[in-house]
Amino acid sequence: MFIDRVILQIKAGNGGDGITSFLHFKGVVNGGPDGGDGGRGGDVIFMGDRHANSLSEYYYKNKFSAGNGERGGPKNCFGKDGDALVLRVPLGTVIRDAESGGVIADIFEDGQKVTVLKGGEGGRGNARFATSRRHAPHFSQTGEKTETHSVILELKTIADVGLVGFPNVGKSTLLSKITKARPKIADYHFTTLSPNLGVCEVYGEKFVVADIPGLIEGASDGAGLGIEFLRHIERTRMLVHVVDISESEGRNAYEDFKKINAELKNYSPLLAKKKQIVALNKCDAYGAEEKAAAFCEKLGKKYKAVKISAIRGEVGDLLKEIKKALDKLPPVQPEEFEPFTYEKPEKLEYTIRRESDGAFVIEGTLVNVLSRNVVLTDPHSMAYLHKVLKDRGIFKELREMGAENGATIVLGGTEFEFME
Repeated sequence: MFIDRVILQIKAGNGGDGITSFLHFKGVVNGGPDGGDGGRGGDVIFMGDRHANSLSEYYYKNKFSAGNGERGGPKNCFGKDGDALVLRVPLGTVIRDAESGGVIADIFEDGQKVTVLKGGEGGRGNARFATSRRHAPHFSQTGEKTETHSVILELKTIADVGLVGFPNVGKSTLLSKITKARPKIADYHFTTLSPNLGVCEVYGEKFVVADIPGLIEGASDGAGLGIEFLRHIERTRMLVHVVDISESEGRNAYEDFKKINAELKNYSPLLAKKKQIVALNKCDAYGAEEKAAAFCEKLGKKYKAVKISAIRGEVGDLLKEIKKALDKLPPVQPEEFEPFTYEKPEKLEYTIRRESDGAFVIEGTLVNVLSRNVVLTDPHSMAYLHKVLKDRGIFKELREMGAENGATIVLGGTEFEFME
């Protein structure tokens, strides 16, 4: 099954907790604090893999988490860092944030690695909190907890040439004749259900050709299969528009040509501006020569038209024109975008709101940091909490909001009694 769009839930690893420990051995009663730091959580990394050609691996399993950092140990032993999570994706995969739609990365090269989420920092052990005035800290720091994020993966095929046209005009047959690709070929609509790629060689130079399936009138609005695969044309350097000049199915070749171009323009004006060669296929059929002449007269000089017979392998003139056009076009490039990143908040901010029962709830990034650093059972740690709240002006703000001694203050899910 070909899958070119999936939504994943990804989470970096949590940081490991630091520990509270004191050195004890024979002959030494108070050896001092020796609690080690927790390990760092694992990152979430996406990596380009040229051997992958679909996102089907992520269709049924779509929740992934990196390894958590391990807890610190005594004797100043650091906890082990969590294992990074490496997700391999096909070349041409665009990664977006599901909430904002911002582009995080465009995986364009084999082996390219992009760190999308960074693991949580490990908590510090009590040995880190020893000072000249605090010789025996009985508290340590918990590891940083990470959040789950949703990302959208979209595969946009990387190819030099895209074959477009109505179903049954001979695109798959043409691909099979000019490359070693062996797409499914049959005499009914939508034989091709996924983009097929092949490598063509002309005069010692190679280029990649993609057969884009499912384009019919209304494709850009969701008709047929077109809306699913129009994104694959965006990567191509040029298009070869294949038309059935024999009109064997009772269709009008020129009207079909105009309808497909209208769909391309509807989807993206940039597609309509791509270099385009028109391949007049099935020229071996009876009456095709006259129809080809009439088609070219209507076409004018804007597009180059080349007569071919894909079934007979008469495609030499088309390949020459393709190579001539590619020689003048720039190579395939990654998307240009302003990178979206999941930044950890640098500012320690907070908000205070009053509940209907009269309690004051303090929330924000400052609270998250305090939750990691404060141990409720340790007087030194509680003194630190009190100092931070006073220095930040939180006590003053609470008074201004009507808090009196004995009022309930909720901080990080824990209730305190307000006493200034």
